[in-house]
Amino acid sequence: MKTFFEEISVSTRNRTEVIDITRHVEEITKKSVVTNGLCIIHSVHSTTAIIVNEHEAGLLKDIVKKVQQDFPKGAGWLHDRVDDNADAHLASSFTGPSRILPVKDGRLIRGTWQNIFLLELDGPRTRRVIVEVLGE
Repeated sequence: MKTFFEEISVSTRNRTEVIDITRHVEEITKKSVVTNGLCIIHSVHSTTAIIVNEHEAGLLKDIVKKVQQDFPKGAGWLHDRVDDNADAHLASSFTGPSRILPVKDGRLIRGTWQNIFLLELDGPRTRRVIVEVLGE
């Protein structure tokens, strides 16, 4: 089995934002020369998440709005006594730091409207996303 590992660096500009990393993940998948297998996309931060959805401006704003509604900053979260970012940790916990997508014939398999995003929840910062491609 082949394995290929590469890191993406993403600079975010806002406290909460959605950044499309699809092109980077597809390039890494192609570079891996894995014909059939899996692509793991993982953020190494506890206040970010990886999501897969449509790249449509209104939807991306809706995602940010929904995160802020469900996990409001300053809502009396206990962790805020330590770090003042409990909302970001909670949103990340419920969304998840990783996604796995299939690779077939050397290409990342995703639906027509499926793009891969880093969801920043405590920016702006520079974030690391790990992409590992495994297979034959």
